[in-house]
Amino acid sequence: MAGGDPVVNQLSTPPEMLAISPDVLHAAVANGLVTADQAQGLRDLERARTPALEAEPHDDEKFRFISGFSDIFVTIGLGLFLGALGYFSGDMIGNAGMFAVVAVASWLLAEYFTRKQRMALPSIVLLLVYAGTVFSAVAEAFNPSPGFGMGLGNHGGLPIVVAGLVTAGATALHYRRFRVPVTIAAGVGALVASAVGVLFMVTPDFAIQAAKPLLLACGLAVFTLAMRFDLSDPQRQTRRTDIAFWLHMLAAPLIVHPLVSGLVGEGGSDMVSAWSILAIFIALALVALVVDRRAILVSGLSYAGFAFGALVVKAGLSDSVVPLTMLVLGALVLLLSAGWHTLRRTLLPLLPGALARRLPAHT
Repeated sequence: MAGGDPVVNQLSTPPEMLAISPDVLHAAVANGLVTADQAQGLRDLERARTPALEAEPHDDEKFRFISGFSDIFVTIGLGLFLGALGYFSGDMIGNAGMFAVVAVASWLLAEYFTRKQRMALPSIVLLLVYAGTVFSAVAEAFNPSPGFGMGLGNHGGLPIVVAGLVTAGATALHYRRFRVPVTIAAGVGALVASAVGVLFMVTPDFAIQAAKPLLLACGLAVFTLAMRFDLSDPQRQTRRTDIAFWLHMLAAPLIVHPLVSGLVGEGGSDMVSAWSILAIFIALALVALVVDRRAILVSGLSYAGFAFGALVVKAGLSDSVVPLTMLVLGALVLLLSAGWHTLRRTLLPLLPGALARRLPAHT
């Protein structure tokens, strides 16, 4: 680099006057200011200069969710403003118009809070509101309803298909403009909704029975897409790792729901159901360990809470089988948290070498 390069000048600054945070390095790589190898070299240099007792535990699954209390403050304001805007516009122009107005407002607010201020939590919230209101506006236009709900009505799955496709296109435009990592997962989720809508259009009589296998297939497809982003960035230094994080959060419930909902809603003893659910999450834990994604477990466990709650209702408060299973599941999560890196060091050598080399190996 030339002598006037800002990176060189920063490195010459005394350490007590300058500290480069992981977020800054992440942004530098994403914006092309430094290469991934150079950023890793800076991290290695920092670790080498940090006493072992002061070094923080390594975490390969860091992502930017909140940058300060101002994020929370702004998010509260966004909720109040967009909620009131939706209320007044709904009274004047109906549900479809209300959703459209809130979608446009979310985009305009993102121009400031996302594009200029680069606030993490408000950006995520604005994107989710934008995607949800675009979807709802299109679906309501096809199937107007007096309330906020929107059924399939007399149009079969057509409103869901069109709404999903329009939302996927709208989120693509949003990502091109603002580059919020969760946008990819929102767009993929809209496409999954379209796939379900197609099922209700093609085979309405068989749709309920076929919905679970379809969701499972979609979940596996989303997981495969997430792994493509993960394998392309094993050092987890670019925006791709954040995109993969959100895709894993989407994939897990799509995979777990078809498997667990049948155990909760259909026949079979509570003991069999409870231990079957536990077996599913053990398998999910192994996958999470291999790919080094705790997000898979978090997303899956969020659904498991509802599943276990339904089992508790079926079993009755005096039945100890389900609470015992929940206790075992909680212990499993705590053990995984404590021994995550040790377990990964044990599992990775058991994988094919070509695959293991492409997975995160910071253990």
